Amino acid sequence: MDYTQIITIEPGKRSGKPCIRGLRITVSDVLEYMAAGMTHEEILADFPDLTEMDLRACLAYAADLARNTVTLFV
Repeated sequence: MDYTQIITIEPGKRSGKPCIRGLRITVSDVLEYMAAGMTHEEILADFPDLTEMDLRACLAYAADLARNTVTLFV
């Protein structure tokens, strides 16, 4: 998935953290909700500005970061 049109980084917004479509909802917020056990449906209900595609973009962004991160635990 090409998340580059969905995940945005603006220096003056949320301290330059990656956000979704210029909103003040960060990728890390969404990933933390998922890690805590929230379903996509629950997240979308709590944040009506988000779409299923936004959630998939967060996962794709995280996968890209993980793929390009040096492993510290050996």
